[in-house]
Amino acid sequence: MATAAADTLTLADDPIEQLFERGVTDGLPAVPPTRERVERMLAGAPDRARDDLIGVLGPCYGEATVERVAVNAVMAGCAPTYFPVVLAGVEALCDERLCAHGMNVTLFSAAPWAIINGPARLHIGLNCGHNALGHGFRPNATIGRALRLTIMNIGGARPHELTKATMGQPGQYSAIIGENEEDSPWPPFHTERGFTQDESAITLFAGGGPQQISDFQSRSAEQLMYSVGLTMGGGLWNYKNYPLFGDTILVLSPEHAQVIAADGWSRTDVRQFLYEQVTRAIDDLRPGDKGGEGFGASLLNAAEKGGFVVNDRVRKFRSPDSILVVVAGGTAGRFSVTIPGWVADDLGSTPVSKKIAL
Repeated sequence: MATAAADTLTLADDPIEQLFERGVTDGLPAVPPTRERVERMLAGAPDRARDDLIGVLGPCYGEATVERVAVNAVMAGCAPTYFPVVLAGVEALCDERLCAHGMNVTLFSAAPWAIINGPARLHIGLNCGHNALGHGFRPNATIGRALRLTIMNIGGARPHELTKATMGQPGQYSAIIGENEEDSPWPPFHTERGFTQDESAITLFAGGGPQQISDFQSRSAEQLMYSVGLTMGGGLWNYKNYPLFGDTILVLSPEHAQVIAADGWSRTDVRQFLYEQVTRAIDDLRPGDKGGEGFGASLLNAAEKGGFVVNDRVRKFRSPDSILVVVAGGTAGRFSVTIPGWVADDLGSTPVSKKIAL
């Protein structure tokens, strides 16, 4: 039966190839969005009408309706139960504070990293434990992919047309972080952003590629945070570009988080310590000294007026709140990750959180 069907099927009949020809995929095969599949996806968010406008999405500011997003969620391979998470993510993408336009036309390799919190994680089977940032789990792979396809097909950010990052990065396929709330010593991340523990939320962050931290020896919060700070101290784009003050996600493994919490430190303590300690000497940042990039006179003057220069050292972050602290990953292994941000605040992007309506 299978052989006979294969003998009669031509390339022109193949809907997967047709999607490639139309340029609506991310380079991977996509699920054909048949009417039946789209209707099933829409049923995953029964309280939303198909023609509801979520927002307009840059860089081309296409209208992101619930139905159009459902089409992209189908192509990404999402199950209907994931659809409320996708809708909340698209709502965050359309928020001007995130600056989806800039994130998708910059030459920097920015991607919309999504932090997911609350009961929705368990409802959809999101992997928050071992290999949390890796492969092998459908919701982790397809929710981020649905956001990417929505950016391409509704926002108009197609590679080699409007999206021309010099390098790009794997996170531009899908970049999902499900917080391991069960193994975290602190309240969930989203409770710091105005949500209750019983609510579900998604936070989008314009970020680069992850940088891994290995520290098996530190047995105190301060020792471990010095290790983390050295990794975070590289600056944005170039080690001298401190004036751009990129936000950063710090993804702590449960083991590292437990070491920190055992000394009585909270997330607030972590952020404050790193804010104060991640600095560089002004002389290291001057243009022409140890490299052509650098801290020009006008930026130095602005940094001094802003209070970012202390004892001839320049702080990387504008405030402790520039550091987003999340707990994720497996319970075995003293590895953590930092994810540097694209330009922050009025220069570029601000992390945006939205409620997931289950």
